[in-house]
Amino acid sequence: MKNYKVSKLVKFGFTTVIGLLMAGAGTAGTFECKVKNSSMAKPAGFPSRALTMIVPYGPAGGSGQVSSAMAEAVTGHTGVNINRDHKPGGSGTVGMTAYMSAPADGYTVLEHIDDASSAHALDSSKPNPAVDLIPLVTSQVTFSQIYIRTNETRYNDWASFVKYVNAQNGKSTIANVSKEGSMERVTMKFITEGAGLKIQQISFDKGAPRYGALLGGQVDALFEQPGDVRKFLDAKKFKPILTVFNERPSVFADVPTHKEMGYNFEPLLRFRGFFVNAKAPSDRVKWLQWAFQRAYCQDSYQKFNDSKYMGVIDSYRDTAGAKELITSTIAQYREVYKAMGLKLK
Repeated sequence: MKNYKVSKLVKFGFTTVIGLLMAGAGTAGTFECKVKNSSMAKPAGFPSRALTMIVPYGPAGGSGQVSSAMAEAVTGHTGVNINRDHKPGGSGTVGMTAYMSAPADGYTVLEHIDDASSAHALDSSKPNPAVDLIPLVTSQVTFSQIYIRTNETRYNDWASFVKYVNAQNGKSTIANVSKEGSMERVTMKFITEGAGLKIQQISFDKGAPRYGALLGGQVDALFEQPGDVRKFLDAKKFKPILTVFNERPSVFADVPTHKEMGYNFEPLLRFRGFFVNAKAPSDRVKWLQWAFQRAYCQDSYQKFNDSKYMGVIDSYRDTAGAKELITSTIAQYREVYKAMGLKLK
């Protein structure tokens, strides 16, 4: 097993966000696998067949990519196959509903993102991913950016983009997800209010059509996370013009942050992880915790995370750390929603 570098955690001004970053994380420095056991006996033969992983988003986006990488890593070190079942729609609600209807026998696991936390924050009748589910591992934590086409001639940076948008009288467009109250929508609200922008948000729940809309010129910009569009960045098709983070990451040292532009809000982060129903048998849960946490340590998964800029923030959370991260996130969103005047259920 190789060691992988994890960059120094960025310090934030507000303790809430510090808690989000530090929850369950080890110290910054060289990554070392925290799961020392390289093997674990199957409890009463579980699993005796392939697992099913429900993914509430399409295969081309960030969730599809991380699910594929994690499934490969779990299979690689356990020999247990995982069949991925993509159920996109409603910013994760379709997949969550399907998952909660599946048998709680441990054979079905769930990939989900911070949308599950924000959904519960807005409506407490929605599943609480730290209570109704057991986090097996959080394997990605990252920031967001706004992108334009590299060959764009109407504007080439954030300042010229803002100038262009203001001249369009609300006709300019940006590709984003559809769900109101999501991390992406809330962040765009903060940005547009801070910059005084009127821009139409064109909704896409699947990654491929969202990226294709920018690539094909159907929209003027894209809100996304860097790892999800890495191939477009490497191909010089897209370029970031604004980073939603409190300091410039070294890999995007020439891109201004929202703070530098004078937009005074604390960034909401994207995180992705894997879960099992809290009602699953405890011995099966323990095996799944080991299998997924150990999979994070696999060379194949670490190589994948490195390729997705997932070393800027320590991405690993075990079950306890993930629960703390989720609980802190729910509290943060509730405060944000109250400030926005939304009615919490």
